[in-house]
Amino acid sequence: MAAQPYDEPPRRADPPRERGDQPPPRSRSRTESRTLGNQETMVSDAPRRSRRRGQGGPPGPPEPPVKKGGGGDGGGGRRGWRRFVPSWKVVVAGIVVFAAGMFGMIMVAYANVPVPTTVQAEATAQQSTIYYNDGKTEIARLGMPRESVKINEMADSVKDAAIAIENDTFYEDSGISFSGMARSVWMTATGQQLQGASTITQQMARGYYDGLSQEVSIERKIKEIFVAVKLDDQLTKDQILENYLNTVNFGRAYGVEAAARAYFGKKMTAAKLSPEQGAYLAARIQQPAWEPDADALKYRFNQTVKKMAELWPEKYGQLQQTAKFPKTRKSTTSNSLGGDRGYMVKQVLDELEGRGLTRDAVESGGYKIVSTFDRKLMKAARQAMKTTMQGMSKEFHGGLAAVNPKNGRVLAFYGGDNYVNDPWNEAFESKKQAASAFKPYVLAAWLQAGYSLSSYVPGNETVPKELPGQQKGGITNSHNVGRAVDVVKATAQSVNTAFVSMAYALPNQLDDVKNLVVAAGFNEKAMTADIKEHHYQFAIGSAPVTPVEQAAGYSIFANAGKYTRYHVVQKVEQNGQVAYPEQQVSKSVIDPGVAADSTVAMAAVLRNGTAAGKGLGNRPAAGKTGTNNDENGAWFVGYTPQISTAVGFYREQCRTKSGKVVPPLHSNCPITPKGKASKKYDLNNPYTRPYEVSLGFEGAGPPTIAWQRFMLAAHEGKPVEQFPEKAEIGTQENIVPSPTPTPTKTPDNPFDEENPFDDETGDDPDCLIGCDGDTGDEPTTDDPPPADDGFPEVDDPNVAGGETGTDTRAGGPGPVNGRQENQ
Repeated sequence: MAAQPYDEPPRRADPPRERGDQPPPRSRSRTESRTLGNQETMVSDAPRRSRRRGQGGPPGPPEPPVKKGGGGDGGGGRRGWRRFVPSWKVVVAGIVVFAAGMFGMIMVAYANVPVPTTVQAEATAQQSTIYYNDGKTEIARLGMPRESVKINEMADSVKDAAIAIENDTFYEDSGISFSGMARSVWMTATGQQLQGASTITQQMARGYYDGLSQEVSIERKIKEIFVAVKLDDQLTKDQILENYLNTVNFGRAYGVEAAARAYFGKKMTAAKLSPEQGAYLAARIQQPAWEPDADALKYRFNQTVKKMAELWPEKYGQLQQTAKFPKTRKSTTSNSLGGDRGYMVKQVLDELEGRGLTRDAVESGGYKIVSTFDRKLMKAARQAMKTTMQGMSKEFHGGLAAVNPKNGRVLAFYGGDNYVNDPWNEAFESKKQAASAFKPYVLAAWLQAGYSLSSYVPGNETVPKELPGQQKGGITNSHNVGRAVDVVKATAQSVNTAFVSMAYALPNQLDDVKNLVVAAGFNEKAMTADIKEHHYQFAIGSAPVTPVEQAAGYSIFANAGKYTRYHVVQKVEQNGQVAYPEQQVSKSVIDPGVAADSTVAMAAVLRNGTAAGKGLGNRPAAGKTGTNNDENGAWFVGYTPQISTAVGFYREQCRTKSGKVVPPLHSNCPITPKGKASKKYDLNNPYTRPYEVSLGFEGAGPPTIAWQRFMLAAHEGKPVEQFPEKAEIGTQENIVPSPTPTPTKTPDNPFDEENPFDDETGDDPDCLIGCDGDTGDEPTTDDPPPADDGFPEVDDPNVAGGETGTDTRAGGPGPVNGRQENQ
């Protein structure tokens, strides 16, 4: 159907125009009239025909007129910038939609943020404390200074102070404070900052739980807010405050309990804090690094007191008038590991490391570690060594270790003068040849094999004369002891040829000795290597050992043949429960009778042997001296039934490449000249190197003197315990024939006959006075006689090859035997 024509309705009169405007043309097309510019729009007043062409029907109603300038509600007739301004209805609708969307997103985000369940390791990390063996006296604290306590163990003052200055709406808010955030912004802008925007709940969440980083970002802050709200819903206010005050950094310490001690004394606790002290600690929370008396800290302290008075006038109303800035203890500048403490701490940590408890775990686990160290004996060990070494240069090194033979506990040691300057522990780390102090193990192997003390062994040369791997010229003695000597005298006089020959005569030779010492705590690999290198010199002490190994090894003689591995930790507790119990690994190494008879021989060392006159008075003691070739090392190892102690000395000279001798620096050879920085010298190219040189004394000298001094002090107040009676085990096994008795002149008096109980050497084992030919004119001692061991108490000149000193009982006065006992 063709389009229906229609007549164009008449147009309204044109509005007045400004002067100079030109009237538009009279005749324009319909299209043009509909596309006029912004200056003018022509709208017909006549009814318009329906645009649904081809559908017929009457025309629609006329459209309402539109005012010039775009007025009215329809038609898009706005002009200018107004047409870009949305209707208020649109604005309101947009805001509602946006708010609903944001609320929905917030709710989704809130629902998807989990409540943390994993606590930061740092948040609960607590110091561990190492104690002496009494479990009360502290040696050192390790790790983060924090100790968690319950909320009821904190004074109200410190809780109130923290709330007052950090979050005064703590008990009313829901974990966040919008007013606090706004106040923080305002106070920061005006320079009046007192509180942070974060509530205590937010701070606790950030510092206590894993998953909330410390980075500064909107995302982290939003997440923190969500977590704080959830935590406030799940935890009580007391739980939140408890976690917070146990976690927060106070400067010198983390947590209110450790902070109370750090600032106000070792005996102070969180429960004892005064209102002023509580306010002081709370004031430190904002800036933990403040100096203890910083002006800014004093200002914040005053503000804290003021806030406390405002919030709780019934408790702190007068505090502003009475409060004084509290005095704090001085921060210690001395190293907590100085002196002996560092040596003890290191040994404890080393032992725990071997049991799977790392140092990091110790420093954060809040353990109570009870060591085996006796405070009194540690002081005695230091005193004995320092007194003995007085006057010696720093080239001389000495170590002492004391072990309880009944349980293997290391009671005391001397490792060096100061751990900070010289961390090398002489008692636990210095391995030196044992020398003659190793011979008692050969003695024990001899007796364990079924041979007796009454056996005669070679005095002047070994049997056989040529031993496998023997050094050129054979193994000899530095002093003449005659062709044959019994085992007791061989021990007392430290006869090299006797012990080498005894080792050779054992059923399995050196293997028997090696197996025994390995069972007594020595390293099997090291012992095997030494036998391979030194062969039968192993029997007279070529193997390197430490003082603590020797002290523990000799415990088999003091404790009826049983060995307990030495250790330095009694127990480790955590939260009142034993986490790591004491490890007492014990085993029988030799028979009790072997231990008893070995003790008889070693008691002779202190009675009339190489260490004569250096016993413990009327207290039974036994031991053995040791001196290396050229006196490069010297030992004394001895024991009572209560304590086994080893003392070792050696000397190191510091030399440059040119041979110049340089004094040690803190007992160490300097890596650089005078220990100062150097481009030429370093660890790979040291300025000096250590060289072992002669001590100038034997084991019967300073080592025995230091041993005696320590043992006398260590046994003060202890009961006197006796060694077991001589067991007289085994059968006589003479490696060499017994010596021929020396003929004696027949007395003129027929009634002055020889004692029928004398043995074939002419010595009377029951004789107590004048047994060495004394006439009775010389003074005698009042010491009680030793137990009858069945052997002469002094050397027979025809057997032992020369005179010894006066017959002195254990601990009694008498000259020191000056004969050497080197290898």
